[in-house]
Amino acid sequence: MSMVKGTLIALGGGDDDCLIKLIKAEICSLGARIEVIASATPEASEAIRSGNAYKKAFEELGCANAHFMCIDEDNLVDTPANLERIKKAEVVFFTGGDQVRLANFLNGTELLRILRHRYHTDNIIISGTSAGAAIMSDRMIYDGYGHYSLIKGEMKTTTGCSFIRSVYIDTHFVERGRFGRLAHAVAHDPEYVGIGLSEETGIIIKEGDQVEVFGPGVVTIIDASEIRFSNTREVEENEPIAVENLKMHLLVHGYRYCLREHLFQAVPQEQSGAAVA
Repeated sequence: MSMVKGTLIALGGGDDDCLIKLIKAEICSLGARIEVIASATPEASEAIRSGNAYKKAFEELGCANAHFMCIDEDNLVDTPANLERIKKAEVVFFTGGDQVRLANFLNGTELLRILRHRYHTDNIIISGTSAGAAIMSDRMIYDGYGHYSLIKGEMKTTTGCSFIRSVYIDTHFVERGRFGRLAHAVAHDPEYVGIGLSEETGIIIKEGDQVEVFGPGVVTIIDASEIRFSNTREVEENEPIAVENLKMHLLVHGYRYCLREHLFQAVPQEQSGAAVA
């Protein structure tokens, strides 16, 4: 398996000052080109406001080369200008909103193809909060509420943007009671690892494998690789699911989870401090 050169940085929603500061700490130069994409926000005027607010937030930290890329019903994705900008970007930041809307705009586009290729071959940072975090894998959860999400048919997934594969990233995880839907998703697709992000807390994924935590909260890892029984494929619609031997880990800053090895471990001290400069 070839080494992934890019870095994914995903926040679970809520106050995102820590995310903006972390992106600044991770980039090599304050002149790095940052592209903000706010297409997850349904209202065009709100998307413009949000995109420009993030642009300003980066500028206030000294990142003078931040830009807002307008992609919506009236502004096409694959314009020559957009493709040129995405080829030069060193950071791409996806804001929150509706992850299905965002994925629908991007999937099948040349812009996303370039971005995926660059994630594997360049030292690019692809980052996002809330919906912008949920789209990062090849599959994403977009529906399922509370205890109802443990009923067959109540948890729904769809195609994400496929920077990384075989993980489900769920956001606002503790605050919106999303344990059930993430557990259901990985029980149904046991080759996937579930990553539940609390608000104001996020992950950095390096080399497409090493998941480290930033922020003050807890990241929940749900691992179905050793389940001995699951009825998720056989049970009738509207019936509850049963799963045996689903594993869960609680990850905080200073620890990491290796996706390929399904391994929980402490981050060596000299690395740990650098993760949230």
